[in-house]
Formats: sequence, structure tokens, C-alpha cells
Amino acid sequence: MSVVKVLELMANSTKSWEDATQQAITEASKSLHNIRSAYVQDMSATVVNNKITEYRVTVKLSFEIDKGK
Repeated sequence: MSVVKVLELMANSTKSWEDATQQAITEASKSLHNIRSAYVQDMSATVVNNKITEYRVTVKLSFEIDKGK
């Protein structure tokens, strides 16, 4: 049996919501192993002079807990 934990993260990008999501996964993978899925819970954007300058996401990542020996 496996145990899966869910962690909520916020990330941003100047490119896109997809890139912001990838940034969250990339950063989380530096300290988490066995990431299984990403659920984008919320998206928002910062607007300056009628242009989007930053894309923001709230992501729920699920990852499998390492089994003890």
C-alpha cells in the first residue's frame, strides 16, 4: 500500500500559467521525491498598463511518501 501526501504551493512566471505550474514542480522536486500529480487550484495575473506582467498559480502537488525499511 502507498501513502500519498498533498502539498499546496504558490508559484509565478512572466511567461504563462503553464510555466508557473512547471516552476512549482521544478522547485518542489528539489526536496520532494515521487511527485505524482499537479492540480492547479487557482490562477491569477498581475496587470500593469493593461498588460499581463506576471502569471500566478496555486498548485496542489501529490507525492508518494517513501516507504521505510
